[in-house]
Amino acid sequence: MHIHRTTVAAFALVLASCSSSPPPETKEAKKAGDSDEEAVVAKGIKKRRYGRAPNGYQIDLYTLSNERGFEAAIMNYGGIVVSLKAGDKGGKYEDVVLGFDGLDGYLKEHPYFGALIGRYGNRIAKASFALNGVQYRLATNDGENHLHGGLRGFDKQVWSAEPITTGEPALELRYLSRDGEEGYPGNLNVRVVYTVTADDTLRIEYFANTDRPTVLNLTNHSYFNLLGQGNGDVLGHDIEIRADRFTPVNAGLIPTGELKPVAGTPFDFTHSTAIGARINDGDEQLRFGRGYDHNFVLNRSDAGLSLAARVHEPKSGRVMEVHTTEPGIQFYTGNFLDGSITGKGDRPYAQRYAFCLETQHFPDSPNRPEFPSVVLDPGKDFRTSTEYRFSAR
Repeated sequence: MHIHRTTVAAFALVLASCSSSPPPETKEAKKAGDSDEEAVVAKGIKKRRYGRAPNGYQIDLYTLSNERGFEAAIMNYGGIVVSLKAGDKGGKYEDVVLGFDGLDGYLKEHPYFGALIGRYGNRIAKASFALNGVQYRLATNDGENHLHGGLRGFDKQVWSAEPITTGEPALELRYLSRDGEEGYPGNLNVRVVYTVTADDTLRIEYFANTDRPTVLNLTNHSYFNLLGQGNGDVLGHDIEIRADRFTPVNAGLIPTGELKPVAGTPFDFTHSTAIGARINDGDEQLRFGRGYDHNFVLNRSDAGLSLAARVHEPKSGRVMEVHTTEPGIQFYTGNFLDGSITGKGDRPYAQRYAFCLETQHFPDSPNRPEFPSVVLDPGKDFRTSTEYRFSAR
């Protein structure tokens, strides 16, 4: 979902300060891969310098690939998925995520293309919540609300990065979110592992622990177009979402607390349906979001990975399945893209040129005790996993 009420001035402040706890430079300045030339650092993993953050810290781009041609390029600024190449029914591998050709685009205001989101993905009403009798005030960056971690969320931090050199191609990212950052309590240690598998899957595993009770909701905000990034809108993509209910919102896109059945509404994707089939219906919820920008309550039977959504693009034949351990998924249809952003290959990104499927706990859960808990206590380990599995037919 796009942050559309943040001021340019506020974003300039973000860039001025950038990361509250950036990692040190690599110990070995001339280590393999620490150059502008791409170098192989492990089987299926390449690395090159991508630029520098506003605070001067080096940004590196890691490309993880399998032998089939499936690859994910990820940088340590924001943990951003810069590109993701998936095969079509003819065996052609093409980039299917929106973004920019270089670091400069990501340092400007943009709608979270490919980024890791935290501490709290989605919205928290009135930028505040109570925990154990203490009221916490968060940064406001979506009107009166808090969105995607605030002004300096995890998407704007420099993460420590280390390739995992055993097993499948993988990249480990680490970040220490200090007590009080963006208003959240507790020193939070976060670790995220991206893995590319032999069967064309991008796996994202999230780990965290804290020294004080806090709230946490981590996700990735990639914008997908299975026709290939910049190749038109996604209204002809067919989508199935394994959810019998969704969480309706008010005009500020904050959940009302209801878990509403999708049956008989434009939100019924229990059977594969074109994204554009009902997106312009006169439904109040669609008017609030200017399209789909809603959390779906997944049908879950256990705590393990389960299928949350499946998307098929008929022309290319590409299929993307989302499997997750999370209870919800935010379906967003690029409603606030308006052609003003020029992306990769000098292609303007117009409205509904992409969709997002953000696995998550429900929006505003810290203020909704009836929703699944997002509280993380000291001594407890946070772990969640999501897989984006690609194929073609």
